[in-house]
Amino acid sequence: MPAIEVEHLHKRYGDKVAVDDVSFTVEQGEIFGVLGPNGAGKTTTVECVQGLRRADRGVVRVLGLDPVRDRAEVRQRVGAQLQESQLPDKLRVREALDLYRSFYRNRADIDELLTDLGLAGQRDTAFHKLSGGQKQRLSVALALVGRPEIAILDELTTGLDPQGRRDTWDLVESIRDRGVTVVLVTHFMEEAERLCDRLAIIDSGRVVAIDSPSGLLSRVGTEHRVHFRPLDPLDDALLAALPEVTDVRRVGDEVTVSGPEQVLQTVLSALAERKVRYAALRVEQPTLDDAFVSLTGRATRTATPPTTDERSS
Repeated sequence: MPAIEVEHLHKRYGDKVAVDDVSFTVEQGEIFGVLGPNGAGKTTTVECVQGLRRADRGVVRVLGLDPVRDRAEVRQRVGAQLQESQLPDKLRVREALDLYRSFYRNRADIDELLTDLGLAGQRDTAFHKLSGGQKQRLSVALALVGRPEIAILDELTTGLDPQGRRDTWDLVESIRDRGVTVVLVTHFMEEAERLCDRLAIIDSGRVVAIDSPSGLLSRVGTEHRVHFRPLDPLDDALLAALPEVTDVRRVGDEVTVSGPEQVLQTVLSALAERKVRYAALRVEQPTLDDAFVSLTGRATRTATPPTTDERSS
């Protein structure tokens, strides 16, 4: 039985269609990404999965249960880290976990959870004194305190610095290692590529693709781009004539050569043969950003701003 099944989900707020005929399946034990720009319908989709919102049309099953009809049971088996959450300033970490733990019948060991999530040293720290990364870890701890079978993590790394983001990625992988199915809602392409076994790209309320990150990348081809700054005279036509090269562009002092994966070796061999020195060499591979633009025709930051009902979804 899949962990989550969503079939033809539809949800609107007044005249705005937030989710338009969305369907996908999440298998048990995987990290499944829900990827798209702000305002695309991601948060509304997972709120319907959790039973926080009632769909206008469609079918949602979570561990075989209806999240609206069987809401109490679903909440016992699904943990959620919400996109926006706030605790009383003076509530201490251990107190918050004790409180949330009391809501569940299958309760995690708090000391073990604090250690696993790197919060053992903050057990007596008030919420308002925690750093941004520590607050995110506490939010995850609260989602796991009931030993859920599924964890829904919504925009987990928004607002974190690069190191905090990477630390949190390690944390997400450790959650999956516990045997928990993870649904990761994000608009960060690098995050989805690093963490997800499969992902659904959602744009303007519709699913435009479901695949593994490598499967999505294969849809945009395998073109690589080699950037470098020649230190000796170089005729761009010589590069354009190479068999592996599909495009050559020069912006200022930098030359960009495009082609399949082998293009790097082709360019380096040509430069060596002509004794052309170079600097600032770097290779750019296809990314999920490229896949998103290819599938939707626009960049991830061009989505309609979120409404009051769907904050940063």
